[in-house]
Amino acid sequence: MASPPSAEHQALLARFVAALVARGVVTEAEIETQIARTNRASPEIGARMVARAWVDPGYRALMLRDGSAAAEAMGVSMAGMPPLGVLPDSAGVHHVVVCTLCSCYPRAVLGYPPGWFKSSAYRARMVREPRAVLAEWGTVLPEGVALRVVDSTADYRWMVLPERPDGTEGWEEARLASIVTRDALVGVTLPRV
Repeated sequence: MASPPSAEHQALLARFVAALVARGVVTEAEIETQIARTNRASPEIGARMVARAWVDPGYRALMLRDGSAAAEAMGVSMAGMPPLGVLPDSAGVHHVVVCTLCSCYPRAVLGYPPGWFKSSAYRARMVREPRAVLAEWGTVLPEGVALRVVDSTADYRWMVLPERPDGTEGWEEARLASIVTRDALVGVTLPRV
C-alpha cells in the first residue's frame, strides 16, 4: 500500500483542481462523482460478470464481443475508460494479464489493482517465466494447455473469463460469483469449488 500523500502534495492537488474548476474544465460535482464511482468499483463486479456469462450464453457473447458494453449492461459506467477486452479460458488455453509498463488495470470492474500486480517482479517474471509464477500461486496447468500472457495497456484493458468449474451445475449466479476472485479475473488463479 502506498504511503498517504504529504501535506505538500495535497496542497498542490488542491491548487490544480481549483485551477481546473476556475477554467471550467471540470466541476467539483464531476470530481466527486468520479471519486465515488472509482471507490465503488471492486472485483465483485467482475465476478458477477463472469457468473452471468457462465449461465447466460447471450451475455457471454456480448462480453466476448465488447467487454465495455457487457460492463455497462451490469450497471457499470465505462464512460471515459479504455475499452475492456475479455479473454476466454478454455480446456486448451489459459490467459493471464500483466501490464509490462506500469499497472494498467480494468479498475471499473476489478477495483484498485493489488500491489503485486504493479510490482516490477510480477510484471517482469510473468512475461519471462509465467508457468513458474503461476505455480507460486498454486496454479499448475495440465500438460498441453497453452498459456497466453496478455499485456494490458493504457489503450486497452483486459480481464479473464475463467472456465466454469465442474461441480457448479445448477448453481445460481450469486453462488457462482462467490467463487470468482480478483486473482482469477487476471488469471493467476482458477475459481475453486
